[in-house]
Amino acid sequence: MTPFRIEMLLPLAALGLLATGCILVMTPFLSPLLWSVIVCYSTWGLYQRLVAWTGGRSSRAALAMTLCLAAVLIVPTVVLASRLTDNMTNLSRAVSHVVDEGLPTAPDWLHKVPLVGDAATGYWNDLHDSKDGSEVVHWLQQQAAPVSRWLLGRGLAFGEVLLQLLLSVFAAYYIYRDGLDLSRRLNAAMERIAGKRAYHLLTLTGATIRGVVYGVLGTALMQGTIASFGFLVAGVPGPMLLGLLTAIASIIPGAPPLVWVPAILWLVHQDQMGWALFMTAWGVLVISGIDHFVKPYLISQGASLPFLLVLLGIIGGILTFGFIGIFLGPTLLAVGYTLVREWTHENVIAGAGETR
Repeated sequence: MTPFRIEMLLPLAALGLLATGCILVMTPFLSPLLWSVIVCYSTWGLYQRLVAWTGGRSSRAALAMTLCLAAVLIVPTVVLASRLTDNMTNLSRAVSHVVDEGLPTAPDWLHKVPLVGDAATGYWNDLHDSKDGSEVVHWLQQQAAPVSRWLLGRGLAFGEVLLQLLLSVFAAYYIYRDGLDLSRRLNAAMERIAGKRAYHLLTLTGATIRGVVYGVLGTALMQGTIASFGFLVAGVPGPMLLGLLTAIASIIPGAPPLVWVPAILWLVHQDQMGWALFMTAWGVLVISGIDHFVKPYLISQGASLPFLLVLLGIIGGILTFGFIGIFLGPTLLAVGYTLVREWTHENVIAGAGETR
């Protein structure tokens, strides 16, 4: 090999090693950074208004937007974790009581459960009177260690989710503040890659991101707020917690009934049929109505994304990126789907014309 070729290859090899090192270093932070970029881009218009209101002080506007993101993303997560921790503590105490005192008789409310209440009460009391009750207690004792390990694992997983959200919000401040410079550099890089089509592709990508984020996150916040109001009016315990669970469930298509249907059953159990009917109408017409009409409309403003792609994006996003993947998965698939459709659009039209 000639010295000229060696001199040409050495910089390329060094550049390749540098790129590989940068990728390895940034891999643990990939999902929170991607999510931060997506959220910042989707809310860039509001940030620009804040910059104008603060007299061009981009740092103050970026700080205000970052605090808003923390209030929307981090505070509900911490509240949910706190409430779930309290519930798990109460459950642990109940299990410990059963282990220490033995299986009690069936609670009074159990026979009021529609359809299965009487049968469940009879089975519970038969179990209490038979020797199988002691076997249940023994089984609970055996499950104590595995359940403790499982709870520890869930606690560590939640800590990872909270850390990712904190990193996303922290990075958002710098993305807001330096966004214009980053945008110019991205435009320059895309022009080198895609040429004259760069601006069109970036505009299309931006519209897709906004559509998916508004459709997924926007409707989640809307459904959670409306559900909380319905639970509060109907007198269901823990309306804020249930509303937060509804917001999380709404990210998965068709999942909100998993939250408000048990609330209806609780109202029936309390002999509050009027409020149960109200909650049924509120859930079907309002909460799920948003899921069936508002969300598809908002998503369609950026990209006509097939339902299967949304579902695969959610599942694949969770498996790849963790909890944040609920948002990242559909967004990335939507962008990829839209770009592929755009690139193949001209060929499809040409092929259709030739067949005529």
